Amino acid sequence: MSAVRAQALVLDFGGVVTRTLFETHALTEQALDLKPGTLQWRGPFDPASDPLWRAMQADEISERDYWRTRTGEVGRLVGEDWQAMETFVQRARGAEPEKVVRPEADHAIRAVHAAGFRLAILSNELDLFYGADFRQRLPLLGLFGVIVDATYTGILKPDPRAYGFVTEALGLPASACVFVDDQQRNVDGGRAAGMRAVHFDVARPALSYAEALAHFDLVPAA
Repeated sequence: MSAVRAQALVLDFGGVVTRTLFETHALTEQALDLKPGTLQWRGPFDPASDPLWRAMQADEISERDYWRTRTGEVGRLVGEDWQAMETFVQRARGAEPEKVVRPEADHAIRAVHAAGFRLAILSNELDLFYGADFRQRLPLLGLFGVIVDATYTGILKPDPRAYGFVTEALGLPASACVFVDDQQRNVDGGRAAGMRAVHFDVARPALSYAEALAHFDLVPAA
């Protein structure tokens, strides 16, 4: 444990703040008028049945490549040509982004903010995936003093510069930042940059947020 006191919680967005698209297949199928059970790919929840996910984990394709492929596939299922990942996300999740925020994330973010600590987002795809107007429709993001989005910087985690953007914007040393991400390569990048890093398990969000909150001597919701 670093001798420097934790002062900021730095979160990835998709998968950490929001539930993954893997977890919301039923909502997606309903929104797109697809037969229940149409979407079979399960990513981290069933890697054995998702060769494309395994290829991403092996660094054979990028995370963006994975979602571009899935976007095209789902677009074809509804008879449309989808090129932009934000089209998939917006069509699948509708106009109420609050419905896909993890309750564990909502509690942790509000607890950290109420305790006087800083909040930041470090995302590879926030506006790319969700559309530029998404953050205006999600009041929870108003609690974040810093949002670094590779949609605009062009620098993807785990590039060391991505973490540097956050620490510079916060005006804090990396050792004062608790970084949470669901991709191991990004967690390793954060740790290499000097941050306290938590690998977020999308299958056990409560446990992962409890680990992150412990750095601030805070406890998760009962």
